[in-house]
Amino acid sequence: MKVTYVLSFALAFAALVSCNEDKKEPVLEVTEVKEEKTFDYNVEQFADIKILRYQIPGWDNLTLKEQKLVYYLTQAGLAGRDIIWDQNYRHNLKIRKALETVYAIYSGDKTSEEWKAFETYLKRVWFSNGIHHHYSNDKLKPEFSQEYLKSLMAETNASLEEDAFNVIFNEVDSKKVNQAKGVDNVALSAVNFYGPNVTNADVINFYKNKKSPNPDKPLSYGLNSKLVKENGELKELVYKSGGLYGSAIDEIIKWLELAQDVAENKAQGDAIGLLIEYYKTGDLQTWDDYNVAWTSATEGNVDYINSFIEVYNDPLGYRGSYETIVQVNDFDMSQKMKVLSDNAQWFEDNAPLMDAHKKKNVVGVTYKVVNVAGEAGDASPSTPIGVNLPNANWIRAAVGSKSVSLGNIIEAYNNAGSSDRLKEFVNDEEELQLEEQYGQLADKLHTALHEVIGHASGQLNPGVGETKETLKNYASTLEEGRADLVGLYYLYNPKLQELGLVDDWKAVGKAAYDGYIRNGLMTQLIRLNLGDDVEEAHMRNRQWVSAWVYEKGKADNVIEKITRDGKTYFNINDYDKLHELFGQLLKETQRIKSEGDYKAVETLVETYGVKVDQDLHAEVLERNKQFTSAPYSGFVNPVLVPEMDANGEITAIKVTQPESFPGQMLNYSKHYSFLPEVN
Repeated sequence: MKVTYVLSFALAFAALVSCNEDKKEPVLEVTEVKEEKTFDYNVEQFADIKILRYQIPGWDNLTLKEQKLVYYLTQAGLAGRDIIWDQNYRHNLKIRKALETVYAIYSGDKTSEEWKAFETYLKRVWFSNGIHHHYSNDKLKPEFSQEYLKSLMAETNASLEEDAFNVIFNEVDSKKVNQAKGVDNVALSAVNFYGPNVTNADVINFYKNKKSPNPDKPLSYGLNSKLVKENGELKELVYKSGGLYGSAIDEIIKWLELAQDVAENKAQGDAIGLLIEYYKTGDLQTWDDYNVAWTSATEGNVDYINSFIEVYNDPLGYRGSYETIVQVNDFDMSQKMKVLSDNAQWFEDNAPLMDAHKKKNVVGVTYKVVNVAGEAGDASPSTPIGVNLPNANWIRAAVGSKSVSLGNIIEAYNNAGSSDRLKEFVNDEEELQLEEQYGQLADKLHTALHEVIGHASGQLNPGVGETKETLKNYASTLEEGRADLVGLYYLYNPKLQELGLVDDWKAVGKAAYDGYIRNGLMTQLIRLNLGDDVEEAHMRNRQWVSAWVYEKGKADNVIEKITRDGKTYFNINDYDKLHELFGQLLKETQRIKSEGDYKAVETLVETYGVKVDQDLHAEVLERNKQFTSAPYSGFVNPVLVPEMDANGEITAIKVTQPESFPGQMLNYSKHYSFLPEVN
C-alpha cells in the first residue's frame, strides 16, 4: 500500500555474496546532465504539473559495493519502464514513439501556439506514463488539431496506425480506470489488464474457481497476468521470461543478477534470488516466498521495491502495476521513528475496534525513513511519499511488513512549495499558525501511523475471503481510508508525547485534523474538472472520511461550514468529539473489512466519497485561479554515472542531475525500450 498525497501547499503534507568476476558491469550512455552547486529543486511547470528534483543524502557514506547495489537495482527498475506504459493502455507505446519522433526531429516553427500545445501534451503523456491523466484517469485532451499532428508526422516521417492516431482525439477509451457504480467496470476501463470482451462477471467467475493449495495462505491470483478471451475461453497471459513482457523482464533479470552478486548480506541476496526466480517462472507461490524473505531481510543500508505490486489501476483490484523504488536508509530519522513499530501492539490493543477484529500479536512491523535513489514504473514521475508492503494479509499477520517514508521526496516537496494557497483556504489566523508550526510534523507522523500502524492493524474474520474478492471495486479506497483513520485517531492522543515524538500532542493533533478536513472537503477539488465525480481511490477515501464525520457531527456543530465574503471555510469547533467520530468510523471500516460487507462499503463510498458539491467545487476552482503553482508534482530521477578502470570494472559511481524533464524522458526511451509495441 502506498501514500500518495500531492503536497502542493506547505505540506498538507550475514555472509557476504562475493562478486562474480566473470560478469562485467554493463554501463549505459548518459546524456544531458549537469552539476549542481546550489541545489535547485524546481525543474519546470506545465499544465497542472510541477517537475522537481531530489537529492540522495548519505550517498557518499555508502561503500562502493553498496553504491553498485543501488546502481544495479535502479537499472533493473528502469529496464521494465515500458511495462507500465503498456499496462496503462494498449496504444501508449505506439503513441509515445510517434510523438517522441516528432519532438526529436521537427525543425519547423516552434513558436506557434499549436507547437507549444503539442509540447505540453507530450510532457503530460510522459508524466502520466500514457495518454490518461495520472490521477483523474480521464484521457488527456490535446489542444492542437488532428491536421496539425498529421502535418508534424509527415514532416518527420513519424508513423501511427489509424486507431492509435484517432484515439488521441476521439472519445473512445475515455477513462483509464472506471470505478462507477452499476456499470461493467472492466469493459469500460481502458487499462490494458484485460482483453477485448472480458467483463466483470468473467473476472469474478474465473478467479472464484481458483483454489490456493493452502487456504490460510491465499495466493495473489491475477497479480502478474493479463486475462484474455481466446475462442471464447478465458486465459491468463503471465508476465514472465518467455511470456508477456518477457523481453523487458529478461533485462530486469540481468540487472538483478548483478545486484544479487553485491548484496549486503545473505538474507538480502536470497530475497533477490527469489525475485529473479519469480520473474523467470511467474509462479505466485514463489512470489509469496519472495515476499516472506524480503520482509524478513531488514538489515543493511539499501533496500528496494520491485515488481507488479499495487492494484489501484485494476478496477477489480487483482492485477499489479509495475513499479520500483530503490532506497538508502536514513539512519537518524529511522531511529527516531522506530518507536512507532516498537509500540505497534499498544496501538492495536488500544484501537477502537471490536475485540474480534484486533490482532493478538502484531509481528514484524519495521519502519524506516529512507532516501530514494531511483524510481520507475508506476512510482515515477509521480511518486508516493510512503509505502507499506507486502500487501498480502496473511503475510502481514504471520511475518509482518516493511513501512517506509520517503524522506528526501518529502524534503523536496517542502523546499519547492509555497504557502499562498494555504492562506487562501484556512479559516483564520489560528489555523494558519497551527499549520505553519506543526503541519509538517503532523503530516510526517500521519504518514508513519498510516503505514506502520494502519495497514498492519486489524484482522479478517475466519473464513472471510481476501478483501479484493469481498469488497471488489471498493477494496482499495476502503483500505486507504481505514489506514488514514488509524493515523487520525492516534494523532490526537497523549501517547505520542509520552513516546517523545511530539512536544504538544494537542497542537499537532489539531493541525492534522484541520489539514485533513480542509483537504478532504475542499482543497483537493482543485484536481478535478467541474462536474467530475471523484474516481481516484485516495481522493475518494479522503472525501468519504471527511464528509462522514462532518455529517455525523452536525448536531453538535463539531465541524462548522462558514461563509464569509462569498467564500467557504470549514472550522473545527470540537476536536475531542471529532476524535471520537474518527474512532467510530474506524471501528466501522474495520468491521466492513473483517466481515467482507460489500453492501456497507458500497453505501459508505457512494454516499460520501463520489459525488461533489458543484457550487463549492466551482468556488474552489475560482479561488484557485490566482495561484500559479500546479496542483500536482512529480520528479526527475538523479542519474547514477559509473566510472570504469581499464579492465571495465566500476571504480566509482557519481550522482548527477538531469538538465530537463524532456531530456530524461528521451534518454529513457533511447536506453530502456525493451518491449515490442504489444497490444
